[in-house]
Amino acid sequence: MVLSTEAEESRLTAKWPRMTTFILSGVAASVAEIVTFPLDLTKTRLQIQGEAALRHHGDGGGRMASHRGMFRTAVGIVGEEGLLKLWQGATPAIYRHIVYSGVRMVAYEHIRDSVLGRNEDASFPLWKAVLGSMMAGAIGQFVASPTDLVKVQMQMEGRRRLEGKPPRVCGVPHAFMKIITEGGIRGLWAGWVPNVQRAALVNLGGKSPV
Repeated sequence: MVLSTEAEESRLTAKWPRMTTFILSGVAASVAEIVTFPLDLTKTRLQIQGEAALRHHGDGGGRMASHRGMFRTAVGIVGEEGLLKLWQGATPAIYRHIVYSGVRMVAYEHIRDSVLGRNEDASFPLWKAVLGSMMAGAIGQFVASPTDLVKVQMQMEGRRRLEGKPPRVCGVPHAFMKIITEGGIRGLWAGWVPNVQRAALVNLGGKSPV
């Protein structure tokens, strides 16, 4: 039974290698994002806390609010808002990582095997790995740009709520529709150039010449 299952998995992998890569990359990225998201949320809250304190001080306010470190901020979120609030806004982040990680991995394998090509001895030179990594990172980020934009907008909604402002979007679908309504389809790729450049450089160190 075990051998039959392994044979079936090998057959599917051989038949749809790119699809298998996309699915496995998306699953791995989703798990990593779920595990690390509380750290990202805590970092965002610390940034908001610092900015609010600076504004309060700049407006001639009294004593600045006490600064809470990362651990105390995380504990405060759990105590004041509940444990699950540590994952508030994780949905668009997971969408973004599924698209970005899946596309860049598939793009890298395609560039390595079909565009740049291996040497006759099946090795992959370092310069090709560098070029392929940058191209894959850029392609992945470009495709994932709409989800990245929604992720940022959802993070800003959390900031607006902390500042006592009314929300502008109500969930991921509404965020997508709002962007399209205000800026058209092209609005989904607003600010893509610096993000693509950054992704190309970041992905440079994430691939090895194999």
